[in-house]
Parts: sequence; structure tokens; C-alpha cells
Amino acid sequence: MASKSGRGPIDLPGFIDLPGFFADLVRCETRLYNALNDRLRERHGIVTSQFEFLRFLRDHPGSRVADLATEFAIGIGATSKGIDRLEKQAWVKRRTNPSDRRSSLLDLTAGGLQLVEAAEASFTETLAELTADVLGGPSGLTAVQILSELRSVLERDQIGLPTG
Repeated sequence: MASKSGRGPIDLPGFIDLPGFFADLVRCETRLYNALNDRLRERHGIVTSQFEFLRFLRDHPGSRVADLATEFAIGIGATSKGIDRLEKQAWVKRRTNPSDRRSSLLDLTAGGLQLVEAAEASFTETLAELTADVLGGPSGLTAVQILSELRSVLERDQIGLPTG
């Protein structure tokens, strides 16, 4: 079987149940996301997607909606609606982009910065609680490295970007 990139056949060591791997990966992501959603909502009144946007803007001030859409591999419309909600809560502010007046640059407000800092502690604590037993074991670092490498390849090859 040839790879999608056209670089030759796929050579997976041993037998890897790819549909099973996919199911495990997606179900783990969904369960972790939902658990983090619940904790963030309970403690800070936000959901995981809002936290991720706020954290990105904290780390990349002056980003555009398109930058967030690319980072999270979601559509521009969904990203813009998410930013609208954050702006309505006074956690994000838009300012005119001096190099392209058709777009806005996004920054956290003082309240948004305070929220993301507090929520990050809850996020990290919860994620550590949920993953410590597995990631703390001998194969934990390998698992983290493999997922990071897979993400890098998918992003490098621009695989899985939304079409609209």
C-alpha cells in the first residue's frame, strides 16, 4: 500500500491495528477534552475552546482570527464566532490591523489575562490528574514524543485543514 504523500509504501513495524489506534486516539482526546471542559466551566465559567483561544492570544498577542483558525485547524467562521463571545465578555479586544484594514488584531484585556492565568492552573492540574498514571510510566515520554511528531508531520504537510 502506498502512502498518501507518494513517498512509497507504508511500512509499519509489526501489526498495528490502525482503526483501533484511531479509535483510541479520538476517544482519549474526547474524554480528556470533556473532563477539562467540566473542570474549567465549574471553576472559571469557561469551556476548553475558550481557554485555548485565551491561552493562544496570551502567547501570541496581536494575532488575527485567521491565525487562530490555522492553529486549531477550524474554520474562520467558527473562530470568529468564538472570538465574538470572548469579546462580549470583555476578555478579548479587537484593534485595527495597520497593515491590512480588512482584518483585526486580537489582544487579551487585563480581565482576559487574569482569567487565562487562573484557568491554566486548573487546566494543568486536571490534565496531570487524568494522565499521571499512564504518562508517568516508562513509556509516557515516548507516547508524548510520538504524538508530537505525528502532529508536526500533519501540520507540515497541511493535512486536515478545514475546507471552509
